[in-house]
Amino acid sequence: MASIENTQLCPDLKLFKKGKVREVYDLDNMLLIVATDRISAFDVILPDLIAGKGKILNKISNFWFDYFKNEIPNHIITADVTEYPKECQAYAPLLNERSVLVWKTELVEIEAIVRGYLSGSGFRDYQNTGEICGIQLPEGLVESAKLESAIFTPSTKAQVGHDINIDENQLRQIHGNSLIEEIKQKSLQLYTKAAEYALKRGIIIADTKFEFGLLGGEVILIDEILTPDSSRFWPAEEYTPGQSQNSYDKQIVRDYLLTVDWNKTPPGPKLPDSIIQKSLSRYEDVYQKLSS
Repeated sequence: MASIENTQLCPDLKLFKKGKVREVYDLDNMLLIVATDRISAFDVILPDLIAGKGKILNKISNFWFDYFKNEIPNHIITADVTEYPKECQAYAPLLNERSVLVWKTELVEIEAIVRGYLSGSGFRDYQNTGEICGIQLPEGLVESAKLESAIFTPSTKAQVGHDINIDENQLRQIHGNSLIEEIKQKSLQLYTKAAEYALKRGIIIADTKFEFGLLGGEVILIDEILTPDSSRFWPAEEYTPGQSQNSYDKQIVRDYLLTVDWNKTPPGPKLPDSIIQKSLSRYEDVYQKLSS
């Protein structure tokens, strides 16, 4: 039996890119993005599926694309499977609610990360240097501290391994001032509006990442946006600065894996049903809070 890493949801379609949890298929000038139920932790795809996770993440991302549609163009053509090309129709039951048909764009190869709170690699950089991506921050900030204003802290898109934080000035030298300035301003604008919206519904968006592409020379929003897989979502009612926060993402899975004898290399250990269900409930909770 093939391992979960080697399986492909739509084997008769031309694979464009396969990520840990999403598969992208090449349809000439279009792409089909499929959110699977796979889950990864510590860069390892785990052997169990979180049944329904892909559909929820797809719904969350599509909710935000629609929310921002009047502020910035995006790559979505349709999420209606009946409107997909004929070669996709054999997979219609599988693709329903977990896929989207998008325009193929020229990828701007950066992760446009925005941080409103001090956490993760940003907090580690701050501890070491007092800065994140060359941005000097006030002294004495604690883990999970809310920043005075959101900051743009981009990273390179690594083909292998982790993305690497990069100074904004270096980025401008690579891609040009006007492009990076536009992406910076759009990223900060989108994050700020999303964070205000989510906070009213009990969710803190601590940080997130956007990806952009060029279509006909125009900067548009691509990939997924503002999901628990691309952002840190915290329950606002539990927020306590000075420590790591309870999270709406796959932290439940990570926390469990830290309790078992595993060296964080493939193959990953199996997950108990209780952990799978708790993780799925977290994803469902985010969607219900945001879309209600």
